[in-house]
Amino acid sequence: MHTRIGGWCLAALVACLFPCGSIHAQTLQDSLQAAIDALEYHPDSVDLRLKKAAINMQLEQWQLAKDEYDIVLQQQPGHLAALFFRAYANQQLSRYSFARLDYEHLLSIVPSHFEARLGLALLNQKMQRFTDAYDQLSLLISQYPDSAVVYAARADLEVQREQYDPAEYDFTQALRLQPHQKDWLLARAQVRIKMKHFDDALDDLDRLVALGTPRAALDSFYQQFPKKKKRRR
Repeated sequence: MHTRIGGWCLAALVACLFPCGSIHAQTLQDSLQAAIDALEYHPDSVDLRLKKAAINMQLEQWQLAKDEYDIVLQQQPGHLAALFFRAYANQQLSRYSFARLDYEHLLSIVPSHFEARLGLALLNQKMQRFTDAYDQLSLLISQYPDSAVVYAARADLEVQREQYDPAEYDFTQALRLQPHQKDWLLARAQVRIKMKHFDDALDDLDRLVALGTPRAALDSFYQQFPKKKKRRR
């Protein structure tokens, strides 16, 4: 079964935008309580609201994060970070029309905003506006030809549309830039199996094993090969 790559790409980028990185949940809860306490004394502080909202996002408290971004944007309607993260929170809440409005507002201010353009493209894909999604991703590739995640996102869209030749090309470009990305290797192997390019698909699976993936975890994919290609000595 094919796993959606596009949403993973955006989620990974969003995670990288938070300065705290990966933190233990209890530490985040302690930081959240400290932010709540501070807001009791400084309710008009945009910085404190952004800090609290960032922690809400890391805890996947999408509604609470959106509420904080709402307050920030009431004070500063053009705040770029608040627009982007509210769009992402709305997307997680399946409020797609509201997410679109925020992405489009942000892009009207900064047309070259990478994360917003990617977010809008993936939102279009989720809403099955495939032509719009493809155009957005192709624009990003022309602007950021060294971005592996954009190639992978476009490949994911092409797989969804059963366009396997261009999907294989885009996954190959993504892996040229990030050769050890296991999710993309597996996705390309799946594409190659569908195309009956078994030798190339076997190379991808064997590469995953070499990178540390247990072979047993890939048995369902190896079983799709003709018998003589299931094992390579």
